[in-house]
Amino acid sequence: MDALFDKTIEMLSGVLDFQSQRHKVIASNIANIDTPNYRPKDIVFKEELKTLISNKNMVKIDKTDFEVIDTGEMVDLDSEMAKLAENNLMHNLTVELLARKFSGLNTVLKEIK
Repeated sequence: MDALFDKTIEMLSGVLDFQSQRHKVIASNIANIDTPNYRPKDIVFKEELKTLISNKNMVKIDKTDFEVIDTGEMVDLDSEMAKLAENNLMHNLTVELLARKFSGLNTVLKEIK
């Protein structure tokens, strides 16, 4: 069964987890735009991704790898909306990649019958 569900599916699943968590953080930033002294937050993921790419033998993403940080600036609605739109586009792309992977598996399984 592991041969069907390879490292690509595991990695894309982890990316979806990241995008879901980032969506929550960005939405929280937008919801707190009028809160005095509120500082926006974001999730650090680039370092973990670089590690995954450089270490090709180990593709494992845990939800605990996502570190929420304070960006140290004031909430800017335009900036937060741009981040939200970018995250949404990346989420849609990841879902499309997973759908294509499963479609390919479906084709292979139909050919085996």
